[in-house]
Order: sequence, then structure tokens, then C-alpha cells
Amino acid sequence: MRLSECPIGAVVDKCKAWNPRSSDEERFDYIDLSSVDKDAKSIVSIDQHECSDAPSRARQLVETGDVLVATVRPNLNGVALVNGAHHGMTASTGYCVLRPKKDKLDSRFLFHWVKTGVFVDRMVGVATGANYPAVSDAKVRASTIPLPPLAEQKRIAAILDAADALRARRRESIAQLDTLLQSTFLDMFGDPVTNPLGWGQVPFSELGAFVSGATPSKSRDDYWTGSIPWVSPKDMKVSRIFDAEDHVGELAFDETNLKLLKPNHILIVVRGMILAHSFPVAVNCVPIAINQDMKGILPAAQFDVWFLLECVRHLKRQMLS
Repeated sequence: MRLSECPIGAVVDKCKAWNPRSSDEERFDYIDLSSVDKDAKSIVSIDQHECSDAPSRARQLVETGDVLVATVRPNLNGVALVNGAHHGMTASTGYCVLRPKKDKLDSRFLFHWVKTGVFVDRMVGVATGANYPAVSDAKVRASTIPLPPLAEQKRIAAILDAADALRARRRESIAQLDTLLQSTFLDMFGDPVTNPLGWGQVPFSELGAFVSGATPSKSRDDYWTGSIPWVSPKDMKVSRIFDAEDHVGELAFDETNLKLLKPNHILIVVRGMILAHSFPVAVNCVPIAINQDMKGILPAAQFDVWFLLECVRHLKRQMLS
């Protein structure tokens, strides 16, 4: 049976506001828009400010159990649940702070709801501004949520909590396997830079066909309403790319110089501040497009893409120099 949906605003309370600059306090802890990890959906960093020098957006006092929903770039789904460690901190007005009414809505149930594709699509649908899309608090609160009995909400949230924990352990295991793979590669083939086993070498330019990236006009919303991942350096945190924060549609390929990369390209970040300390490389496992700060290499027939990935990864110091 389909559950009826209730406006979120009907089952949450507003948080308290304050102005740190008018306070007798000396310093305060601040949760700004960069404090939330959009992948982990959690608060990962806190800034501390002098009250006399508080950012103009530092206004909202949060409590344990509050759910933060970033109102800028809603497609990135910057959401987090406030835990005990963050109780009493100040959040940016760039968040809509949702404080569930305890007798009507479970905090974790709400938290899992605002992570769903349904909620994200609704926010993207009501966002305004092409270059800096955003939604108002009013639109977040006007959005609806299925509302089963409170006991059922808690049961559902517990199941989803367990699923999240399982995914976190899986990510950790993949990271450990990735490290093991790198070590095994060095044991079997040696360091590609020093080449202690004397393997034959070829110029980097002969690895395959090189593809450049591009950025379609941000003022054209119709370019950015599609399902094809548009990979930029911020997505290059893993060695296997299945998705990206941004997506483009077929029209962007038809009307711009953007190119579609089929699976099994070596992806390399070639420009940007990230190269001051990192040399991100990956392989796309699905069709993608890339931005202008990256290159894609379709390996020639005699090369294995996964072998090349490890070779290129171990050329970090040489490449950055």
C-alpha cells in the first residue's frame, strides 16, 4: 500500500538563530558548506572562529539529531546528521536545518530520506540559477516525505544504518585491496621508474589515443540534464570510475566539442592545484565525458588497461617533477 506523504515542514521545528558578533563568547565552532563530506554524508571538519570575526552566514545553532541539507548545488546532495560531538555548534545559513518533532519523525529516518534519489531529484527540479543552482529553505520544507508510524520509521532506519555500515566496510576493504595490488605489482614487475628488471620501454605518447576534455556552457541547463557522468578532478578519488558528481546529456555532445569516452580509458588529471601533492589516475568502467583539466588515454591493442593503470600510478614522482 502506498504511504501518504507529508510536507517535511509539518514534522520539523526551526532551530535557534544567533549572531556571534553580538555575543559575549570569544570563539565558536562553525559548520560551513565545506564541512560536510558529500560522499560520506557526514560532518568531517569544523572551523573555529573569533566571534568578532564571524562569517555573515554563521547563524544557526544545531543540536544532536538535526539533519543538515545544503541548499546550494542540490544535485551534490550535501547532507549530514548532527551527532553529539557537534551539539551546540553553529551552522551556515547555506544549510536548511531540519529538527524532527520527536513524536512524529525519527531523525535517522529523515536523514536516510534526504539521501534518496527521489528527494535529490525534487530539489534539483525546484532549484533556481544556472551557474549556482540553489533552493530555499521553504522549498526544502515544502517537499514531502512518506510518514509511516514512528516505530516503523525506527525499524526502517535501523535497516538502512546496517546497510550504510556494510558499504563503509566494503569501501575500506576495496582501499586495502587497492594497496595490496600496488604492492603486488611492484613485487612482480619492479618500480617502473628505476626498471630494475630491465623491461622494454616505450614513450608515453605511444600508449594509445589521447582524448582531451571540455566543459559545456554552464548557462545551458539542457546540457547538464542527462545521465552521462562528466568526470572532473574532484571525482578522481578512486581508481575505478562508475559515476561523477555532475552529468551531461546527449545535446552537449551534439553541440559542443565534448567527447564521449567508452569504458577502459586511462584517466589522468593534468592540470589543477591537486597536482601540487597528488597524481590522480583511474579507469572508467562506464561511458563518461571529462573536463578540460584531464586527459583520457585509450590503450593501444598491445596494452592491458589495468597493467597500464598500475604503471602510470607508480610514475607519480616522475610525472609531478
